[in-house]
Amino acid sequence: MSSTEPRRTALDALHRSLGATMTDFAGWDMPLRYGSERDEHHAVRTRAGLFDLSHMGEITVTGPQAAALLNFALVGNIGSVGVGRARYTMICQSDGGILDDLIVYRLAETAYMVVANASNAQVVLDALVDRSAGFDAEVRDDRDAYALLAVQGPESPGILKSLTDADLDGLKYYAGLPGTVAGVPALIARTGYTGEDGFELFVKPEHAVELWQALTEAGEGAGLIPCGLSCRDTLRLEAGMPLYGHELTTSLTPFDAGLGRVVKFEKEGDFVGREALTEAAATGQNPPRVLVGLVAEGRRVPRAGYQVVAGGRVIGEITSGAPSPTLGKPIAMAYVDAAHAAPGTPGVGVDIRGSHEPYEVVALPFYQRKK
Repeated sequence: MSSTEPRRTALDALHRSLGATMTDFAGWDMPLRYGSERDEHHAVRTRAGLFDLSHMGEITVTGPQAAALLNFALVGNIGSVGVGRARYTMICQSDGGILDDLIVYRLAETAYMVVANASNAQVVLDALVDRSAGFDAEVRDDRDAYALLAVQGPESPGILKSLTDADLDGLKYYAGLPGTVAGVPALIARTGYTGEDGFELFVKPEHAVELWQALTEAGEGAGLIPCGLSCRDTLRLEAGMPLYGHELTTSLTPFDAGLGRVVKFEKEGDFVGREALTEAAATGQNPPRVLVGLVAEGRRVPRAGYQVVAGGRVIGEITSGAPSPTLGKPIAMAYVDAAHAAPGTPGVGVDIRGSHEPYEVVALPFYQRKK
């Protein structure tokens, strides 16, 4: 097999049997949609959706100094994460630029799982291996050891409860526990990228198909349907969640992205990027550009790279844009000059193929589920 051929997940044949439209995503052949992406989006908002996320990159870090290594390599305070809990964090370059945003699960006293974005998995793995020098800890590439399925939406707790005796009611957001789902050993995590309640299930690839089928059967009465990457993107956009390569890049620090809270200066010892990020934090109180939400007054959809304009000049750039099935209007996230970042700022538009379309500046997120 040539290196240019996309990788396939353990569920590949199943996706094709369901008539999925497949697409190359970060070197993986992934389902974009099975039918209507709008229907898939609404299913997750109102009922439940089932996703294959096996393209995500799992990296295991173990050993007596695993926590110390991660505290040095990442910007978060990983040593303070309790066993069975997870934390959203970032890995940065020495200049403070974001290499990736991550979720780190503490599996045991001296064992952690770092989950990287598919497009950055190798970069993160290489950086962690490089940064592990001098630490009594092992960094292991576990991308082939896991398949990852996600059940997202308001009906997901009920669906999962019918297949496991794990204590889902006691499982908080950003926590994970080992359990058995439909007879399959899994790490059950209450995490997701949709703005809804839901779960991500890390299992061995050889168990992926039986688990998918069990979830499909269990969710039939609750309206669960298979969902592709297309609706995952509109769901995370409505929820104001950043996507690497769009809202997060190596040219931005966490403070530029409005996510300075993930940088924990109070932790002991040095960490990669500490000096640069200390400076960024000082100027980050007043960043030149701010990430905002934009809602269209018309029907034309803005796309990443389109210019945001006001008063005849360029004031920013779209990072993500799509029609919002929930709002019924096109929406976008954009970095705009701070002077135009306040919700309701008048006169803001997007240059869509030479035409300046009016847009309303709004606070993120566009959508928040009722707790």
